[in-house]
Amino acid sequence: MGSMAAPPCHLVAVPYPGRGHVNAMLNLCRILTARDGVSATVVLTEEWLGLLGSPPAGRVRFEAIPNVIPSEHGRAADMPGFLEAVYTRMAAPFERLLDRLPAPPHAIVADVFVPWTVAVGARRGVPVCAMCPLSATMFAVQYSFHRLPPAAAAAGGGSPDGIGDCLIEDYIPGTKSIRFADLAPTHTNPALLDRVIEAYSTGVKKAQCVIFTSFQELESDAIAAIRQELPCPVYAVGPCIPFMALQQEEDNKPNNKYPDGDGDGHMAWLDAQPAGSVLYVSLGSFLSVSSAQLDEIAGGLAASGARFLWVLRDAGARARVARVGGGRGVAVPWTDQLRVLCHPSVGGFFTHSGMNSTLEAVYAGVPMLTLPIAFDQPTNSRLVAEVWKTGIGLKETTAQGGVVGREEIAAAVERLMRPGSAEAVEMRKRASLLKDAARAACEEGGSSWKDVTSFIRFVSS
Repeated sequence: MGSMAAPPCHLVAVPYPGRGHVNAMLNLCRILTARDGVSATVVLTEEWLGLLGSPPAGRVRFEAIPNVIPSEHGRAADMPGFLEAVYTRMAAPFERLLDRLPAPPHAIVADVFVPWTVAVGARRGVPVCAMCPLSATMFAVQYSFHRLPPAAAAAGGGSPDGIGDCLIEDYIPGTKSIRFADLAPTHTNPALLDRVIEAYSTGVKKAQCVIFTSFQELESDAIAAIRQELPCPVYAVGPCIPFMALQQEEDNKPNNKYPDGDGDGHMAWLDAQPAGSVLYVSLGSFLSVSSAQLDEIAGGLAASGARFLWVLRDAGARARVARVGGGRGVAVPWTDQLRVLCHPSVGGFFTHSGMNSTLEAVYAGVPMLTLPIAFDQPTNSRLVAEVWKTGIGLKETTAQGGVVGREEIAAAVERLMRPGSAEAVEMRKRASLLKDAARAACEEGGSSWKDVTSFIRFVSS
């Protein structure tokens, strides 16, 4: 039997309806409900309920509201329109859902980008906790964006006066190595930027607390600066990734066989490769690279001579990679990403630098090759290459539609994957230290474990 010390605590979780955000919220709910007396109801659109299927094991359940926003398929075509719908159409069906619950929740845990939840909570006397699935560094930038000079909004990296290369730490504490150019293109699009800023002014600034999916040791500067800035408690409870499912799977695996499931053939292929020899390639679930860039990546991988495992949903793209890729790699439609990153054969991760993928690579102790496109990706890429020094960033011209050539990609892959070079050894050493820190944070007595305990006490009292 579990201990009766903590009163039963029921949370209603509201993710922003995008894959990275939904995954982060589900992982947070897994971590919270692993504690005695905590349960969570995750509110999704009917479309997302269909995409996800059953909830994760444990005390997490799903509830759905109607599809009042544009479909997940094709939302990238009109981001301002999608955000407008999320900000204006979800509140009413959400309130009707709350009315159906047997009792009011102890708290609403809401993504930063569903800011209307704060007004709903205020009307009902339910505290709202803002969950930030971005890096704490990106949160610091967006929360204090008003402190940047007006030129920052025009500094998409190509401004002639060189402001793009200026650091923003002079204006926003805790953001070392981040430059104005790293804020493009999302923060140079007025329609998008207005909506991002609105999330902080109408939501975060009125929330009862803030939760980060990152962890203290990874972003200590940014988290310390935010704790000084915000009037409410701040909890860093990450890495919010599916590490609990991975641990259970390891515990339950008979004779080291992989559980049956989609696409385990690539795990057997990984088993047959030398330790640290495979570059895992996964370039995002939402924004994807152009056709021209895909060909350059495939050509660069072939020229580097590295073994690779590439996740590509599109069957045509997989066929092209098989044609161009030089026969040393495998392209698959799906992987259990954290399981792959933790496989001993994987020695590097070629990523867009979304926060979930970045946290998974940190947890796995795998160095990264970054090719960011937009949103928080350029900032995460800068953290990887300049602050943590656990990887290599490819040139930033991709934000302006430039294509990174295969020669540059091949050279970067060779630098990342060359086993004996001083640079690669140093990156691996740093990645290994962060891996140890990530795992220690989650264990009993670690920084994230303590913050989970404090958060549950805060919403239960």
